[in-house]
Amino acid sequence: MRLRRPKRPSRESFRRGIFLLPSLFTVGNMLAGFASILHSIGGRLEQAGWLIFLAGILDGLDGRIARLTKSTSEFGKEYDSLADVVSFGVAPAVLAFQWGLSGMGRLGWVAAFLFVVAGSVRLARFNVRADHGDRRYFVGLPIPGGAGAVTLLVLIAPEPVLTPTGSLLVCLFVLTVALLMVSTIRYRSFKDLDLRQRWPAKAFFFIAAVLSLVAFSPLPAMGVMLGIYLLSGPVGWLLHRLRRERTASPPKEVSVGEGS
Repeated sequence: MRLRRPKRPSRESFRRGIFLLPSLFTVGNMLAGFASILHSIGGRLEQAGWLIFLAGILDGLDGRIARLTKSTSEFGKEYDSLADVVSFGVAPAVLAFQWGLSGMGRLGWVAAFLFVVAGSVRLARFNVRADHGDRRYFVGLPIPGGAGAVTLLVLIAPEPVLTPTGSLLVCLFVLTVALLMVSTIRYRSFKDLDLRQRWPAKAFFFIAAVLSLVAFSPLPAMGVMLGIYLLSGPVGWLLHRLRRERTASPPKEVSVGEGS
């Protein structure tokens, strides 16, 4: 009796398996966001915040793995956006509400809901413009950046905000981040950086210094870096506008006296 050799997986089945791999990271991203929501509702705010950061890591990995394995697809892009709405829209909004907005009643949940709306609009606009425009810049603050800003604030000061003044400041911050996400202000995407090329020694020293600060004091260092990134958009927009007005204004006429 002749034994049949097991069939080797075909190249096509292997390709189908590769397409599954990025989606598993997307599911992990969504799971971390969902777990963050549950922890926020249960009052475990620090755990909820770290889970949002875990979702951010998984979100960065799924796209990179899809490009490395050449398994990008329209389904993957749309599914990734849905996961991002959960992890970077709903999860940080619930975290902000439980941390500093619950004392404001309806105004608090309206502010949290507007953050979710702004994040979903930002993602929809990104999907529409993904193949157009300058890839060096994002139009509006990316939703992971908005989620990171809210989350870092909670992790740096995890005690719930109980005073009316504090709740008002949290509300203004959440709404400001939401406005930055739906704005047309440009933010650097850093997609044009080529880590394989030669870099000056000064740049290498600066990167090493930043990594040392993050290792020594992670939350304050990340807070400073994210704050600089948040401000870079409005500051860059203001400088660009001033430069454009200066070039557009006509030169002043110099009158020459008759006796000169």
